Amino acid sequence: MQSNRFPDPVRRDSVRRSLYFWLLLVCVLLLQACASRSPYEEVSDPLEPVNRVMFSFNDKLDRAVLKPAARGYQKAVPKPLQRGIRNVFNNIYEPLTIINDILQGKPSQAAADSTRFIFNTVFGIGGIMDVASDWDLPLNKEDFGLTFGVWGFGEGWYLVLPVLGPSSVRDSAGLVTTFALDLDPISRYTTGVTRLGIYSLYFVSQRADLLSASKVLDAGSLDAYLQVREAYRQKRWYEQFDGEPPEPDFFDEELLDE
Repeated sequence: MQSNRFPDPVRRDSVRRSLYFWLLLVCVLLLQACASRSPYEEVSDPLEPVNRVMFSFNDKLDRAVLKPAARGYQKAVPKPLQRGIRNVFNNIYEPLTIINDILQGKPSQAAADSTRFIFNTVFGIGGIMDVASDWDLPLNKEDFGLTFGVWGFGEGWYLVLPVLGPSSVRDSAGLVTTFALDLDPISRYTTGVTRLGIYSLYFVSQRADLLSASKVLDAGSLDAYLQVREAYRQKRWYEQFDGEPPEPDFFDEELLDE
């Protein structure tokens, strides 16, 4: 008699896709009511009490696990190997950038990023070496959160996600879209312990690159939650406009008319 304790892979995949669909639907419904706003305007943070609890949890996890692991990684792994690991992760996520280049209406950037991906994969030995940057093909990073921003969706509520940290309704919808369409290469091509190991290496590598930045928060006397929130919003605003965001209008039009 066959046990039904563990669902078969097809059923698990169906349940997972259904979950992604409903999460995405919730995010889209929330986004419908969100006007696009710049980081110079007041943030929409109605979940601040919950966000602060999650921020505190993430901070404790970071201090207990991620930061020590990142420091050990920096000390144990030679700099050239760290750079190679970073390059490989940048390369495997390049197709996701290319898809969003196209969705954002950037054909020239899509062509350049496609060429970059081919060059680094072939001549850079699977992306270990970033040969494309030496050929005037710089790294670009695009995602569905930025694409939704280009399409005119507002950022929505500010969110702090478990482990992943600062986000927004729009960026969370972008993240769900990536997984719902099975476009995350690590999730798509690996399973089990292998997947966990690769994701762990990815997060530790990313955290190691941010060690110097975290010193600012550790030394600051201001509210760390507010600092991270505003820094995140400004970073995403900057990325949405490819480094050239519109200048803020600090003048009230009604006052100018008087």
